[in-house]
Amino acid sequence: MFNHLMTQPLMPLALTLGVFAAAATVSARTKGHPFANPVLISVGVLILLLSLTETPYDRYFAGAQFIHFLLGPATVALAVPLFRHLHRIRTSAFPILMGIAAGSAAGPLSIILITWALGGQEQVAASLVTKSVTAPVSMAIAPHIGGVPSLAAIFSVLTGMIGAAFGPSLLNRLNVEDHMQRGLAMGTASHGQGTARILQESEEAGAFSALAMGLTALAMALLLPALSRLIM
Repeated sequence: MFNHLMTQPLMPLALTLGVFAAAATVSARTKGHPFANPVLISVGVLILLLSLTETPYDRYFAGAQFIHFLLGPATVALAVPLFRHLHRIRTSAFPILMGIAAGSAAGPLSIILITWALGGQEQVAASLVTKSVTAPVSMAIAPHIGGVPSLAAIFSVLTGMIGAAFGPSLLNRLNVEDHMQRGLAMGTASHGQGTARILQESEEAGAFSALAMGLTALAMALLLPALSRLIM
């Protein structure tokens, strides 16, 4: 029965929106508890449903691809809060660039050190170092540094989900209250999902997160292939 319904053009789309709406309600009732993150819940529920009903992902995506299409306009729309807070971005250009540079370097370096200490494979490390970059960019970088695009995409998505779920509460525990600092941390560490989450708190934080997400992706795309050639 479920498989038959999933063949209907709008069923996967309706299912995705319904699951997310229910997850958002759970998140609101738990006052934004990290484990009740709507994206985290939605992904888990959808994976469980598709697995239990043995529904191929291609069939699901064929109906839900309209949401995928909207990712482009949604990303472009992040330029609006950036424009509205352009004055503070200009006046804080140096600390912003230094913060993004430090954050962008900390991720790959920590992965390399942890992999080396645990004796992990270089291919896994090469796939992990792009975890803080949005999935399409990480998939494009991975082959040039000896990584696996599919693994890079999985690590990127997981990083975004974990950052969106636990990032704000961690920043609260560290007493990081400034919108610029919160936005830069979320955008640098957890790209699009982190940006969407911090945008719920503040448009200003969302603007800095979008800026950090874009600059981190640019820095990684330019520097990681060159660094991999020097190291390997």
